[in-house]
Amino acid sequence: MAEQIIIPAGGDKPNQDVFSETLQRLAATDKNIIAVTSDSRGSGKLVPFGKSFPKQIVEVGIAEQNLVGVAAGLASCDKKVFAVSPACFLTARALEQIKNDICYSDNPATVVGISAGVSYGALGSTHHSLHDFAVLRAINNIIIVAPADNFETQKATELAAESKHPVYLRFGKRVMPSLKEDNSDGFVFGKGRVITEGTDVAIIANGETVYPAVKAAGKLKANGIAATVVSMHTIKPLDTELLSKLADTCNAIVTVEEHSVYGGLGEACASYMLQKGYAKPFKIMGIPDEYTVTGPQLDIFKHYGISEDGIADEVTNLLKV
Repeated sequence: MAEQIIIPAGGDKPNQDVFSETLQRLAATDKNIIAVTSDSRGSGKLVPFGKSFPKQIVEVGIAEQNLVGVAAGLASCDKKVFAVSPACFLTARALEQIKNDICYSDNPATVVGISAGVSYGALGSTHHSLHDFAVLRAINNIIIVAPADNFETQKATELAAESKHPVYLRFGKRVMPSLKEDNSDGFVFGKGRVITEGTDVAIIANGETVYPAVKAAGKLKANGIAATVVSMHTIKPLDTELLSKLADTCNAIVTVEEHSVYGGLGEACASYMLQKGYAKPFKIMGIPDEYTVTGPQLDIFKHYGISEDGIADEVTNLLKV
């Protein structure tokens, strides 16, 4: 049984900070750890890494295609490479290099998309990455991961450093509360983590939407609705074993993501369940097919219903169908 969720006040750290700290710890004993950035040393929290390991960081300037090409070349020479850049630019401008130089060539580089989703808030649609899951899911041979809290981020970074194949890590900017007091269930790519358990509805989320999903589960519980909340941190490969279990035991399923409703976590789950013949009330929550409203991240979440109240209302309405 998963333990009851306890959300500490104030939270811990932004996942980007934990990523950088983990990378520094790994680099202290492994000279093959290399960070490559495209003028994103500051926003990627890599300034301390650069000061401690000046021979293990490469700055290519604002040139995402070069970033990925250099990362692929270093990975082909047995370096453990992390190519860090804002998710919106990295997965749009360098998509061809990710496909050919990294994935097709099976170079084990880790592509790190920072400030993902609508993290850039008021900078607007040009800086929001609401397409990265969709475009990368269509590329063969890449593991796609969006950790939800500091524990998942640390483990994902460690696993990426040891991966023999390409990995995409996606991080937002907010301070992330710990989702579980006991993390003994561990973390591996391709296996979702159950945060709370209930049979009325399964709420499947990833990244920074897991936290509001857990809060929504608490509100639903007060109204007599028991929800399973899953951190489906790995979109590819998807944990289909867990999805089947949820479809067998829960009355309805809701997916929540900081991404377009097209091509992301929700469509991945829906595609699997439809092809397996499951017929349950199902709702994909995310950003609709429009250029987003402008404002702070949480205001955008609230506008599109990706909030404690919005998720709880959507679940309640779905269960009435």
